[in-house]
Amino acid sequence: MKSCRTKSGGRIDRAAPIEFSFAGRSYSGFKGDTLASALLANGVHFVGRSYKYHRPRGIFSAGVEEPCALVGIDRGEGRVTPNTRATTQELYKGLAAEAQHCWPSLHWDIGELNRLGGSVIAAGFFYKTFMWPRSFWEKVYEPVIRKAAGLGKAPSAPDPDRYAARYAHCDVLIIGAGPAGLAAALAASKAGKKTILVDEQAEPGGELLSSPNAMIDGRNAWDWLAETLARLQADDNIIIVGRTTAFGYYNDNFVGLSQRLSEHLASKDLSGPRERLWRVRAKRVILATGAIERPLVFGGNDRPGIMLAGAARTYLGRYGVVVGKRPVVVTSHDSAYDIAFALAREGAKVGAIVDLRSGIAVHLRAEATKLGIEILLDQTIVNTGGRKRVSFVEVAPVAGEGASGTARKIPCDVVLMSGGWTPSVHLFSQSRGSLVWSESLGAPVPGDYAQEGASAGACNGQLLLSEALNNGAATAGETKNYEVDGEAFVSGTSIEAPRVSGSKMGSAFVDFQHDVTTKDIELAVREGFHSIEHIKRYTTTGMATDQGKTSNINGVMVASDALGQEAAKVGLTTFRPPYTPTTFGALAGYKRKELYEPVRKTPIDTWAENNSAVFEPVGQWRRARYFPQKSEDMDAAVARECSALRERAGMVDVSTLGKIEVTGADAGEFLNRLYTGNMAGLGVGRCRYGLMLGEDGFIYDDGVVARLDEHRFHVTTTSGGAARVFTALEDYRQTEWPELNVWQTSVTEQWAAMALGGPLARKILAPHVQGIDLAKDAFPHMAVRQGTICGVPMRLFRISFTGELGFEINVPARFGLLVWERLIKAGAAFGLEPYGTEAIHVLRAEKGYIIVGQDTEGSQTPDDVGMGWAVARKKPDFVGKRALARTAAQAGKRKQLVGLLSKRAGLVLEEGAQIVDRVNPAEPGVSIGHVTSCYWSEALGRSIALALVSDGRARIGSPLFVPGAVGGHEVEVVEPVFYDPEGERFNG
Repeated sequence: MKSCRTKSGGRIDRAAPIEFSFAGRSYSGFKGDTLASALLANGVHFVGRSYKYHRPRGIFSAGVEEPCALVGIDRGEGRVTPNTRATTQELYKGLAAEAQHCWPSLHWDIGELNRLGGSVIAAGFFYKTFMWPRSFWEKVYEPVIRKAAGLGKAPSAPDPDRYAARYAHCDVLIIGAGPAGLAAALAASKAGKKTILVDEQAEPGGELLSSPNAMIDGRNAWDWLAETLARLQADDNIIIVGRTTAFGYYNDNFVGLSQRLSEHLASKDLSGPRERLWRVRAKRVILATGAIERPLVFGGNDRPGIMLAGAARTYLGRYGVVVGKRPVVVTSHDSAYDIAFALAREGAKVGAIVDLRSGIAVHLRAEATKLGIEILLDQTIVNTGGRKRVSFVEVAPVAGEGASGTARKIPCDVVLMSGGWTPSVHLFSQSRGSLVWSESLGAPVPGDYAQEGASAGACNGQLLLSEALNNGAATAGETKNYEVDGEAFVSGTSIEAPRVSGSKMGSAFVDFQHDVTTKDIELAVREGFHSIEHIKRYTTTGMATDQGKTSNINGVMVASDALGQEAAKVGLTTFRPPYTPTTFGALAGYKRKELYEPVRKTPIDTWAENNSAVFEPVGQWRRARYFPQKSEDMDAAVARECSALRERAGMVDVSTLGKIEVTGADAGEFLNRLYTGNMAGLGVGRCRYGLMLGEDGFIYDDGVVARLDEHRFHVTTTSGGAARVFTALEDYRQTEWPELNVWQTSVTEQWAAMALGGPLARKILAPHVQGIDLAKDAFPHMAVRQGTICGVPMRLFRISFTGELGFEINVPARFGLLVWERLIKAGAAFGLEPYGTEAIHVLRAEKGYIIVGQDTEGSQTPDDVGMGWAVARKKPDFVGKRALARTAAQAGKRKQLVGLLSKRAGLVLEEGAQIVDRVNPAEPGVSIGHVTSCYWSEALGRSIALALVSDGRARIGSPLFVPGAVGGHEVEVVEPVFYDPEGERFNG
């Protein structure tokens, strides 16, 4: 195959050839090529099929805006990547790419028969066709649609790659390393600002990489680029991150970046992470994301060989590829003339420059005359010919729009088009900045900023190289006047290109990937879709993998014609992240396989594992459920652990409890509004049980609130509720009461906690504690003290979840294991035993203590569970107070927490079992509640249960019935406190 390379030039390494394959055929390229540039160098334009009609599609652009040249890459071992843009995929040795969305082959695709039904498969076809008969949907329509849907084939094997992630902070984040971004980085460097410069290409430079003839301050553009990069790389304050896409711009100058680390490497070199997700917070963000060239809309504008003029300039200047020997250029912008002239100098015979405008600059006409290029003013292409590559165009006056007898046929092998340039404002829009319509550009540009930032260069509507450089420097605080000569954008002159209906010249495409034509948009308007958002969804314009980069503005223009409105009034669709496709792997990062939801372990976990603990998951935590000895089963182990606690002493790891430190002058008032109890009046050194309600008045979470000093509180939550409680507090702090001087910090992982309880707990603890008087009167129940234990700092709480004398010991996490081991060793002489979560459940149930989410079902008020005492009703307000006053919250027959005793003392009921009000098994019963907790109590020598029963307290002393598989069981309703109802054992 004849090469289309220039003899010299470009930024490729001609001394480093690379073999690769596409669609089963072997080719050769060079290091520095993309797959697209290498294919074009081998004369290959036809690379894919469109989504709906399976029309032949060629390489259309040279960057991420590519809608057509999508390929599948298979690196083996499950590394399959569909919908890879050939224009951004760097060439590497052994690269094997396959065409997509075609069968049995790219050149002979049975799906091309869809073209015969083009007039039928119009916009809204699926909505109108597959509704009736309804019985056909599951058996006929859906299977066929699902089989035909999509472009590439999703991988079936698990992803074998690893993904990395990191956080970063900087003074200035510059997105885009083209001329504007580089000038901004130089200015930031001079100012000594910590700067991150990111660019999605393989090397920085942007437009400069395609403009070797431009001169900047008297130096060749490539020399200036090399010197600039050397200066930036020598500055320790500057970080340059290549192959990195900014995919989302969020609140407070938070930007998501996806860095491709190995997409350019051969399979044998894939040893590190495939991608890295950057989460960057910047004081200032400078957007230098450039602009995307707009295609023109004319009949047959989708054939292979028809591409953007700027792309052809990139292939020539950067890759040394002549995209065609007989090009025709069609344009409404000066920038397209540059590539026409450049190709002519390389020996190509330019058929004509077709310009939709009625006049052009004198110097452009003079250069065209010098090179022997015909210019056809006030004319446009109305149709094209050729099947797998364009072979001719038909040109006619703009005013005639292709009327019969006026078209002129011009042979060609490539068509280069330019309808002007659209600033890339997606990130600016995501930052909540407001866009304004530029009549001169026919596109939106940045308006008012919502965050600390700026836009520079082409994305700000400044297309001239000199403008981009000077503007870039200005955004970083430097006044600079760059001198530029030989730039491609001689002027920014452009006119609004006429949109043709294609009725006489064939289909005129707006969205090249989804096969959306001008007729589809006009049809949507006729059928009543007047909002641009509705038009987008009805026609699928801009909904393909390219997210409308080349189609959105033309879609707006066509819609504006159909609606009879100015384009500015039609509006724009929403720019949602990610604007450029981002892999799920990059977003997931380390969170996959065993790290998908990492098992959280406490500092004492290793000791538990070494001492034969049986574990269970509790929320995200791994907790010891029980500690069997010898041949004990769970029931025997739990009975032993409970007896040890009740008779001597026991200790349990409670590090998983949520711990939140609330500080500030208004901390007491803040907690007073959130919890039902009087937290503002809580004395320093005292604790109070905290019950938190939702705004519906139902129990949300519980825990203990301790006041460490006047402005500092230590709040505990349930293990599973820690995150949601913290989020709720933060929500109220920021949105409901921002005037309060209060701060909150999650300290769950900072403190290891262990609960030591039992009659001998004080004797075991005392020798190890310094600075705290443990005497009953000096350290009463529900108090907190700060001191040391085993020589390390400690917060000691006199609280109990078992009903026995209890101490909750909190020490810095790094000392948790040390303190635990010393207490276990010292307690052995007193019969101290460790116990797990199963014993906790039994011990607390004996005392009638609830577990939120187990003994509540999301619709219980404090009174329903016998905790009316925890509600300070005289407080002016707290979250949920108003809801408690509702009639429904006070009505009779509400489900209330009660205890149950089975008539068969040895029977342990099943949790969740329904309860009915009929004692006779032969009679039908109506469910009036269910069992929430049920255990064997070693201390009581029988089973006990907690239950939610309708009007439960009024039924105390009455029999109820629990249906079962074998006859069911009769139970007696009792008070929910089974053990030590007077609370005499709290003091040992």
